[in-house]
Amino acid sequence: MNDPAGNATENAAPGPVRALVLAASRGPDDPLARAFGVRHKCLLDVGGVPMLKRVVRALMEAPSVAEIALVIDDEAAAREALGPLAENVAFLPPAESASASVLAALERDGPFRPVLITTGDHALLTAEMVEDFLRARRECADADLLVALARREVVERAFPDVKRTWLSFGGERVTSCNLFLFATPRALAAARLWRRVEKDRKRPWRIARAFGVWPLLRLLLFRPGVRAAFRIAGKRLGIAACPVFLRQPEAAIDVDKPEDLELARRAIRS
Repeated sequence: MNDPAGNATENAAPGPVRALVLAASRGPDDPLARAFGVRHKCLLDVGGVPMLKRVVRALMEAPSVAEIALVIDDEAAAREALGPLAENVAFLPPAESASASVLAALERDGPFRPVLITTGDHALLTAEMVEDFLRARRECADADLLVALARREVVERAFPDVKRTWLSFGGERVTSCNLFLFATPRALAAARLWRRVEKDRKRPWRIARAFGVWPLLRLLLFRPGVRAAFRIAGKRLGIAACPVFLRQPEAAIDVDKPEDLELARRAIRS
């Protein structure tokens, strides 16, 4: 049970979480929807199963996930893709951006409850990945926000031709796994900054001002390791942020481009 004050003890005995799947369409500019002539990329199949259904099924099979909400602009398409699974999903309309949709979901339904966030194009997601990520709550007992990452060597060992955005921290290169746990109400600060960054993505000076010049300089000039970088960023936001390294290389594969789709399909076939 959450402490009403949002204290760090919330994570001491991890319980079930809500899951939020972000699956709003990018519209006519989505390269996958355009390339394959579908109205929504989440309808594309991987191993004969729509991507969206794979994601929702993995969450339903994860013992630590108590309920699932789906942010999507085409509920009819989602129900078609999910089939009978749709009966156990709450459908939410998207806000003007991904960050705004997250904020709206986090702030709804009364008292805060921990929320696991992922995306509808996480085609290779499994219940095992979800449980491994959520199990890290015991190691990150004081964290407000947990972020799943994969090390470059782990991913490229399994997928040598993968193209990902690699972030460099000290001597480590990592990428996001599109799994986030907002464990306490204080994590809302990260979602609010994310929203500001989305609005100002073409005005980097505003992003720097929002985050703070000194923390950015520390990150850019001193190149700290991943955990130190998370401490610096979290301190600026007034939260404790914890990186979680996943052992499954598939956790780093999301489907944004036609070559990503082919990679996911090959991974399922192998």
